[in-house]
Amino acid sequence: MDLGLEDRTALVTGGGGRIGSEDCRVFAEEGAAVVVLDVDREAAESVAKGIEGDGGSARAVECDLTDREDVGATIEALREETGGIDVLVNNAAMVDARARLQDYSDEIWDRDIAINLTGTYNITREVFPAMCDRGWGRVISMSSMAGWQGGFGQASYAATKAALIGFGKTLALEGAQQGVTSNIITPNIVVEQFADMSIEELEEVDSYFARIAKATPMRQLGREVDVANTVAFLASEQASYVTGQVLGVTGGVDLFSF
Repeated sequence: MDLGLEDRTALVTGGGGRIGSEDCRVFAEEGAAVVVLDVDREAAESVAKGIEGDGGSARAVECDLTDREDVGATIEALREETGGIDVLVNNAAMVDARARLQDYSDEIWDRDIAINLTGTYNITREVFPAMCDRGWGRVISMSSMAGWQGGFGQASYAATKAALIGFGKTLALEGAQQGVTSNIITPNIVVEQFADMSIEELEEVDSYFARIAKATPMRQLGREVDVANTVAFLASEQASYVTGQVLGVTGGVDLFSF
């Protein structure tokens, strides 16, 4: 299926990470020019070089999403270089904290709000109005099952990911008559190296992952490419009538099952 992404420019925040880099790779395979944006320049450059080595088009961009001046200058420069961002994937986030609320770090809470939520706001605010002016655009924001159902010991992560659902739906309303769609993805655990492991094997590696796999009707974890393929579809011409939706890439973990 031709997704109609040739001649489109797709920007992925956190593009140097596991899921973000796979998003970038799939976009490039579909013919899009990819902006690999990350606060870690080396990680972004590594992804961009890999894409270019495979014949795709990519550029690495270092940007701190918590710095509004940096975000504004970065998007302005990209607008001049590319003609504008057609697809924005809000993927950058921190997910390393785990503690009960009474033991939670104020610094971690503030950090996660700044990166996961405010950082998403900062870059979307720079990109979204231009999409509306041009009459075409796609915004895909990465939430999480933790944002949908909560996450034990993940107060800041779950709160920010829940907020992205409301944020993404608001964008859908504001862009609906301007040719701009906005959708939200809520993945399960997606880690390629664990996807083919049995629950017993996962128990030996990570008991938390094993519990998630056991609660998943498909009885396995997902892969980064499962998310990336969904992102690419939502960015496509074929998804032009899909907006304001929360789409789970979960293996059914969000279903009630016995």
